[in-house]
Amino acid sequence: MSDSRVVHLVDDEEAIRKSAGFVLSRAGYKVLSYGSGVEFLKSAKSAPKGCVVLDVRMPEMDGLEVQAALADRGIDMPVIVLTGHGDVTVAVQAMKAGAVEFLEKPFEKAALLGALERAFARLERNDSRDLEEREARTRIASLTPREREILEGLAKGYPNKTIAYDLGCSSRTVEVHRASLMQKLDVHSLSDLLRIAFAAGL
Repeated sequence: MSDSRVVHLVDDEEAIRKSAGFVLSRAGYKVLSYGSGVEFLKSAKSAPKGCVVLDVRMPEMDGLEVQAALADRGIDMPVIVLTGHGDVTVAVQAMKAGAVEFLEKPFEKAALLGALERAFARLERNDSRDLEEREARTRIASLTPREREILEGLAKGYPNKTIAYDLGCSSRTVEVHRASLMQKLDVHSLSDLLRIAFAAGL
C-alpha cells in the first residue's frame, strides 16, 4: 500500500483514536488523528488528500456539521461516519450528504477496513458516479411497487413501524418486504441499501 493512503481520524474519544489508529497503521495506512471536528477543519484545507473517519457525536461541532463544512469549503474527501447510538436518522443524513459508509461503535476491524477500501476506490474513480447511478437505477427497477415504497421510507430514515403506519400494513409485512428487497439488491446491511438508494437519486 502506498504512502498516499492517508486516513484523517476525527474522534473526541482518545481510546477510539488509539485503537482505530493502531488497527489502521498496522493495515498500512498513514493515520492523522484529531480530537475534535474544529481541530480537523483548521488544517483540512492544507491536509494531504485522503479519507475521513468521522465520529458523529462530538462536543463543539458534531460529525454532520464537520461533513457540511468540508462540502462548503470544496474539500472533497470521502467520509466514513462512526455512530455510537444506532442512530439511523443520523446515518441517513450522513449518507445523503455523501458519506461512503456508516459504522456503529464498537465496529469490527474488517468492517472499518472494508469501508476504507470503498472510500479510497471512490477517491480514485470520481468519474464513476454516473455509472454508479445507472447501476443503482437498474437494480431498483427489479423491485415491486411495495418494495420500492419501503425502500423510499428507509431512505428517509424511517423505522419499520413508521413505514408500516404510512403504508397501512403491519411491521411484520414491512420486515418481510425489507428482507426481500435486500435479497433482490444483493445487500447485507442498511448502509449498503442506502448507498444504492441515494445513488439512484431516491
